[in-house]
Amino acid sequence: MGQSFVVASGKGGAGKTSVVAGVSSCLAKLGKTTVCVDADAGLRNLDLALGLQERTVFDFTDVLAGRVSLDDALVAHPDIQGLSMLAAPMRMTAPPPQPAAFRALIKTLEDRAAYVIVDSPAGLGAGFMLAAGACTGALVVTTPSQSAMRDSARCAELLANHTPVKLIVNRVQPRLIRLRHAHSIDEIMDTVGLPLLGIVPEDEMVLAAQNHNTPIILAASTGASVAFCDIAERLMGNPCPLPKRFREWKVKG
Repeated sequence: MGQSFVVASGKGGAGKTSVVAGVSSCLAKLGKTTVCVDADAGLRNLDLALGLQERTVFDFTDVLAGRVSLDDALVAHPDIQGLSMLAAPMRMTAPPPQPAAFRALIKTLEDRAAYVIVDSPAGLGAGFMLAAGACTGALVVTTPSQSAMRDSARCAELLANHTPVKLIVNRVQPRLIRLRHAHSIDEIMDTVGLPLLGIVPEDEMVLAAQNHNTPIILAASTGASVAFCDIAERLMGNPCPLPKRFREWKVKG
């Protein structure tokens, strides 16, 4: 039986979708069958981050309504063996999906894959609760900004019954930390109140890869790409210490 993780952050802008796409791709590259699920009904973007928009026909509401089978709705990645995606609908549906039905869908995916990574909608409303309630673990994504940290702290409180809940700090700029224009990683951990899973540096290749509809791990082998694969290793329980420069970022100023 596989593990399921909801990736959440509170408000938008922290880079949840980039993290889901990057970590899911790395898990598959490391030999773990992985399904990433876009739960952001009406504002889906995971298909773009993975370069699967031209292959996506059905979504999870089609499966829940019995219009298509799960096999028909899952989109296998053509270039990353073992990775597939289940899309969100392009428009909000009425009535909204029932939590029990969505939870059963994620459970079915857990029986078929080693990892199920769910991209939560922004905010802490019904969409977030739907995604969070279906998964057994959670990853909270924040940036070093004050507003993102506060939103993520609230998100972490609501995910307290999930095991495990860990923190990913995204879009980190070490120069700002050294100049004390940004919080250290330790300070971010203290504010959000979660143990650290990984640090992702600011990397222009994330945007470049998305604009070329290419997963970041196929577009670059430095920066964010390396960080996503380190996070995947830690999720698998493999020892993977932070690189020396990352450890320096953790020191409180």
